[in-house]
Amino acid sequence: MTTFQRARSADQRAERRKAILTTAATMLAEMPVAELSLNNLSRRVCLAKSNVLRYFDSREAVLLELLELHWAEWLQELGASVPQLREDTPATDRVDALAALIADAAAHREIFCDLLGAQATVLERNVSVPVAATFKRSALQHLQDLGVIAASALPELTKEDRFAFAAAAMLAIGALWTHSRPSAAMVQAYDDDPSLAALRLDFTETLGQLLAVMLSGFLARADRPMAVSRKTASVQEGLQH
Repeated sequence: MTTFQRARSADQRAERRKAILTTAATMLAEMPVAELSLNNLSRRVCLAKSNVLRYFDSREAVLLELLELHWAEWLQELGASVPQLREDTPATDRVDALAALIADAAAHREIFCDLLGAQATVLERNVSVPVAATFKRSALQHLQDLGVIAASALPELTKEDRFAFAAAAMLAIGALWTHSRPSAAMVQAYDDDPSLAALRLDFTETLGQLLAVMLSGFLARADRPMAVSRKTASVQEGLQH
């Protein structure tokens, strides 16, 4: 492993930050988020823990920035695969294809899914306000980008529904990843009792189905603007009497 001297220039500090992030990513390929400690990280990157904290507020700040980087890479990969859906095909077929593409792209990025699953309960719990704000600004842009990707396959989606779908999709990815990684005891319980098989979730299949249902719902709502407006007007008229 490389042993760094004190970083003095901006380039050296950037190199140090990159080394910490790269090492953390390597460790997450070997262990879940919960097992990656600041002590282990500092040893692997050949820095004292106090020196790691010169570049990041905390272990969680390291992981939060790593999530942002993996999120951006995932979107780039996903965006490159979606334009093939722009053909004149039925909306139902485009829904299924888009949902399957998103699910498959997520399934191939285990570190991203693991970090996303720990975002709210772990990664966001021990960071400074500036770190939190920086991450949230990036997250907001990533959600908007995912909405644009969805719209490239389903231009029928409204701008509001694109964003709502993107936000719901990210929540679904994080939650399903966590639930599709059962403990050894749970796996044994499933094996011992076949009646519990319905609770044993396959990440890619379940995510694809859930995303397709969500997209279908958003499209159905977008197709009924006049009906919704009439219902709203009727309710308002009733309240006036």
